[in-house]
Amino acid sequence: MPHITVNDIPLYYEFHGPETAPVLVLNNGIIMNAASSWVFQTRALSAHYRLLQYDCRGQGQSGHPEGPYSMTLHADDLAALLDALDVDKAHIAGISYGGEVAQAFALEYPEKTRSLVLADTVSEVGPELRLVIQGWVDALRTGDPVAFFDATAPWNFSPEWIAANTAILEDAKKRYALLDFPAVIRLCEAFFDVDFTGRLGGIKAPACILAGELDLLKGPRYAEILKKGIPHAEVHILKGAGHASCWERPEEFNSVVLGFLAKQAL
Repeated sequence: MPHITVNDIPLYYEFHGPETAPVLVLNNGIIMNAASSWVFQTRALSAHYRLLQYDCRGQGQSGHPEGPYSMTLHADDLAALLDALDVDKAHIAGISYGGEVAQAFALEYPEKTRSLVLADTVSEVGPELRLVIQGWVDALRTGDPVAFFDATAPWNFSPEWIAANTAILEDAKKRYALLDFPAVIRLCEAFFDVDFTGRLGGIKAPACILAGELDLLKGPRYAEILKKGIPHAEVHILKGAGHASCWERPEEFNSVVLGFLAKQAL
């Protein structure tokens, strides 16, 4: 599988779609990975765009170096990856943690950002959100994958989706045992430092903001903060969806993203 070493770490990446199409980057949520987590998006989006899925440092098949991570460091890694792949400019999308990476990238590398797609993400960490993620860190420090699964699943999915997808969740629970817990802790600690709200006015690229209506973690309230701060932004609330809106409402998610990106070509 393809890796490129940038900033002294190997980054795993996948390209999908026509080589001549505009590049669309997908940034993962904190416990997602490039190889499997975008299963409902890859075919639909790569029909129109050169889709770049990759794992940031600390995730999936990329390097998991020790030392602190930060959103700026992730943005630097992505910029170096794009340079290595001879991509001058791209549409930058991300969900949850990936949306925070996308904001950092747009602020640090505006010349490389065609547009932003920010799904179920935040520009600041409210006290209630900090408590939730601290609970995740506490579960990670036990080293027990079941404890970490139990701490995260109710926040990542709506009650209706959980009830209807018990087999998928049981399979996901097994994959939690494969996570690098110290690396996930470093990712969580990087998230605690997210504080972009006062800088959102500096994002000049057009932005599409999506949020699950039932997302209790980073839902409509945080989407409204983003909408107020980013000069050229639109908001779409996905009815009945929880935090993992790209899984729970994939057709609507993809339709919103494609519709927004099509407008950028006009």
